[in-house]
Amino acid sequence: MPLEKLVVDHKKAWAIWRMTETEEEIMSMSGLGAAPASTTHPQKRMEYLTGRFLTARLMQELNLTYQGMFKDEYGKPFLTNSDYHVSLSHSYPFVAAVIDAESPVGIDLEQPKEKLLRIGPRVLSPHELLDAGQDIVKHCIYWCAKETMIKIHGKKGLLLSSELLISPFQVRGEGNIVGRLIVDGNVTVLPLYYRVTPEFVLVFNNRT
Repeated sequence: MPLEKLVVDHKKAWAIWRMTETEEEIMSMSGLGAAPASTTHPQKRMEYLTGRFLTARLMQELNLTYQGMFKDEYGKPFLTNSDYHVSLSHSYPFVAAVIDAESPVGIDLEQPKEKLLRIGPRVLSPHELLDAGQDIVKHCIYWCAKETMIKIHGKKGLLLSSELLISPFQVRGEGNIVGRLIVDGNVTVLPLYYRVTPEFVLVFNNRT
């Protein structure tokens, strides 16, 4: 079943979809039209279509009507004619989406891969790197958490190793971790939730 998970919790909803359809099938299911002509890569077109279909599904679960989505100058997505916040993540064949009425959201889904160990020294602080060790899953949680915080912040130029920090944690099937976003000397504490499956890691922010 393409819908891997769907959770609704008081004006917040999130879901994960496994892409198994053709482009024509997802267009027929969504009724939202085609991907932009400028998006030519087949996988990118599927991610575009599935992300909007999944967002529309979440809004339907909350008795809302999806009227479209646009991005600002930094690439942060917004829902047309809606005050709900939205965030999307793609890691083929998975798409994840979250919407929330109360606060800005971020979500990131990644598949644990060896390359995370190679880039770890560039994106993790010395304390985070020591905590992660050679655990690929833990590196993946750190990476997803930082990507989630970037999406919440909504702007570019943050230094992953010094302005996006995660407190040490023990890896479980799911759990809560604490992130700190440091911008111009101001610290914002962001509670985050992570979920580990045999195929991917998912992180999104809890409400404060």
